[in-house]
Amino acid sequence: MPEYGRNVQKMIEFLVTIDDRAKRLRNAEVIIELMGTLNPHLKTIEDYKHKLWDHLYQMTDFSLDVDAPYPRPTAEEIFKKPERLAYPQEPVKHRHLGKNLQALLDKAMVETNEDKKYGLTQAIGYYMKLAYANWHKEPVHDDMIKNELAVITNGKLKYETGGPRVPYDNSTRTQGFKPRNNGSNNNRNFKGNSQSGQGGNNSGGTQRNSNYRDGGGTSTGGSYGGGYNKNKKFKNKGKLA
Repeated sequence: MPEYGRNVQKMIEFLVTIDDRAKRLRNAEVIIELMGTLNPHLKTIEDYKHKLWDHLYQMTDFSLDVDAPYPRPTAEEIFKKPERLAYPQEPVKHRHLGKNLQALLDKAMVETNEDKKYGLTQAIGYYMKLAYANWHKEPVHDDMIKNELAVITNGKLKYETGGPRVPYDNSTRTQGFKPRNNGSNNNRNFKGNSQSGQGGNNSGGTQRNSNYRDGGGTSTGGSYGGGYNKNKKFKNKGKLA
């Protein structure tokens, strides 16, 4: 069993060679504790040590002979396949509505009490609206449900329109849509001269372009943040003029 590793397998191979029965049992108990440490998730299982002893027997090909606290299993018990489950083969008339709704339709059509029949019909119609909204991701009109139910039941059930509406979240249709961001320019490596010579004022008083070059904003009345100039290359240029 690869989940216990090669070293545990070597320990078990040595375990079966021990002649002393009491010593073999003590070594087997130590290996059981080690197996539980290596696979702590098994401790969440009820009576997990029983499972560890079964694994120990399995790794010795069921040849280990010790006085274990649990009976020694056989290969037939461990590798026994479960019985095959019978799969329902009954045909479903309306697969998009499911088998359970078909059973409810059959019950409603043979109901003799008019009040119960009306309640079943309205419940069936609401479920059909809910299924339509889940599959098609759009609301459905009551008249469409009324016509479909009449066709399915050959006119035996008549859905009354104007019942409770199915809650529908229109945001699911635009779930993958991401609005375009037209916010501020965060380009910190801008090297152009778009602000030079225009007399513009940088809004907010903050110049984000830390690497701005070529003397932008130094001519004809332009200002940045109340006259503060971050470009140290032009620190003394005004004094020379």
